[in-house]
Amino acid sequence: MFWTRLASGIVLVIVAFLTIMAGGNIWFLVVSLLSLMGLYELYKTMRIERMLPGWIGCITTAVYCILLHEKAGGNFTGDPFMAVIAGFLVICAVYVFTFPKFKADQIAFSVFGLIYVPVLMMHLYQVRELPDGLFIIPLVFLSAWGNDTCAYCVGMLIGKHKMTPKLSPKKSVEGLIGGIVGAVLLGMAYGALAGSHLSSLSNAVAACGIICGVGAVIAVVGDLTASAIKRDTGIKDYGKLIPGHGGVLDRFDSILFTAPIVYFLAIYFGA
Repeated sequence: MFWTRLASGIVLVIVAFLTIMAGGNIWFLVVSLLSLMGLYELYKTMRIERMLPGWIGCITTAVYCILLHEKAGGNFTGDPFMAVIAGFLVICAVYVFTFPKFKADQIAFSVFGLIYVPVLMMHLYQVRELPDGLFIIPLVFLSAWGNDTCAYCVGMLIGKHKMTPKLSPKKSVEGLIGGIVGAVLLGMAYGALAGSHLSSLSNAVAACGIICGVGAVIAVVGDLTASAIKRDTGIKDYGKLIPGHGGVLDRFDSILFTAPIVYFLAIYFGA
């Protein structure tokens, strides 16, 4: 299992590096595909992935992604989120006109999924489209995976107080603090090293440290949100797409939350 996980992890890093470097349409297609696959995995937990609300959710996701891409290219002046609103209205129409075929929790989950997966995930594309986006997007991964690694190390060494014993018994308060501090330090170090490529950020070292610190805090929420859904629905992994890692949501659970944070904070700091 370890070697499988390591090998697939290396492949993931290589693919991510190459597609992020390419940017543009290639990165857009990758993130859009991840959004659709992640939404399918989420819908599968409630067994609606092949039902009408699930299909509407997937179609809505495709339309939202396309509108977002067109807006980035200057070919669309409206708000791409209108696709999500339209999807919500159509799903509600299906609910009432086919009543009682679908349960309220299935309908609520189909709408929740639109925000949870594609809207959050597509911020990976939006970050890459920012000025200096090629050098800002690593902050998304530093916030999430840097925090996770630091939290694990600190938790193993000095972790004593359980953070969420019923949801994630292995996570500790000490690990939480260590992860956040570690992410801040990694962010500042990255800002110092890549500062010449981050001219759009005022005071790159401080900005990267703050972005990674806030991102680390929200990354914990993202990780625990995915865990809570799995526990509520009685599954171990969201999928088997990535050997040793599970599905898209198993690997990108915290990334879903850090991507929007990095996007908005980067804009706040001048990007």
